[in-house]
Amino acid sequence: AWYVPCLASLETLQELCRKENLTCKSIGITNRSLKSYEVEYLCDYKVEEGKAYYLVKWKGWPESSNTWEPRKHLNCPLLVQNFLRDRNEYLSRGREGKAMKVRNHVKTLKPAIADYIVKKAKQRIALQRWKEELNRKKNHKAMILVENTVDLEGPPLDFYYINEYKPAPGINVLNGITTGCECADCPAEKCCPKEAGFILAYNKRKKLKIQPGLPIYECNSYCRCGPDCPNRIVQKGTPYSLCIFRTNNGRGWGVKTLQKIKTNSFVMEYVGEVITSEEAERRGQLYDNQGNTYLFDLDYDSDEFTVDAARYGNVSHFVNHSCDPNLQVFNVFIDNLDLRLPRIALFSTRTIKAGEELTFDYQMKGSIDLTSDSAEGLSPSKKRIRTVCKCGAVCCRGYLN
Repeated sequence: AWYVPCLASLETLQELCRKENLTCKSIGITNRSLKSYEVEYLCDYKVEEGKAYYLVKWKGWPESSNTWEPRKHLNCPLLVQNFLRDRNEYLSRGREGKAMKVRNHVKTLKPAIADYIVKKAKQRIALQRWKEELNRKKNHKAMILVENTVDLEGPPLDFYYINEYKPAPGINVLNGITTGCECADCPAEKCCPKEAGFILAYNKRKKLKIQPGLPIYECNSYCRCGPDCPNRIVQKGTPYSLCIFRTNNGRGWGVKTLQKIKTNSFVMEYVGEVITSEEAERRGQLYDNQGNTYLFDLDYDSDEFTVDAARYGNVSHFVNHSCDPNLQVFNVFIDNLDLRLPRIALFSTRTIKAGEELTFDYQMKGSIDLTSDSAEGLSPSKKRIRTVCKCGAVCCRGYLN
């Protein structure tokens, strides 16, 4: 369904409701809360006549309604803690990288410090809302967290979370499959992988047992087997709680696992818009100028289609490249047996510790964007700009493409 996003902020809508004495549950304005006051965040600090005051931004009220309140009136210890931590973080950075000693008995804050504290508070709220949105839209049980302790960057403005391919007009990602296996207990002699001429991809522990390059054929919606079938792995979505976090070395956002992942385990699927290779080449020129790489060539059988996760995607949109990755790409067929349109699954190549960043090699077979070799046939004016790699691996090749 097509929709037009509202250009007004949540705060603006809440302010209008209060001004017109209207209620709207979807934005948190009810009869009970219409005239209520709840601390949203703290903006500033001062000491007058020996008493400490905080400048309060009230939730759902415009900044013009901010008021100075004594500490004893504030029943929000977490917000006070955030305020002090942000203040100390700003002061500890100091000038020219030199740390400054934090004084606990300042009477007023410099405008630059107060401005930073407000920006951090707004960022924290925006990231929390984004996290809630991601978890509302995902179709798997594992949680998605969001974290930025590096800079003031907020959620991406032009990214929409999806759980499966979003085909461009004229592209059919479901080829009308109407049959499935008759197994009572997969795998059997006539199970889906064997019907396609391949072996079952998973062992009894539901871990991958095939080599890279071989396809995975999972049981589909027409198969007689139930949801606990050992040949239904990718279609269930990621089983691990993951965190989208801001990297501290200029690589933008990244993804880390919050749980230990064993070798050969399914981690996530790469989804986005499915477009033609011609359209991918056009977009690729634009992305190169922006220093972005989100094009994933579906070249298992041919190179007719590409997945573009720049605007539409899932957590995999934020997974960074590494020349020494811990994830491997595999082509998967479930409800679509069209060899030109495999689903892309990422499996662990080794044991991954909790808190470790997830990465894959953008130049893997069937992986994203064009390699330098694939650009050789282009005219000089159309050759792709090479993007410098910042993965930091010992075996780093120097470039992403």
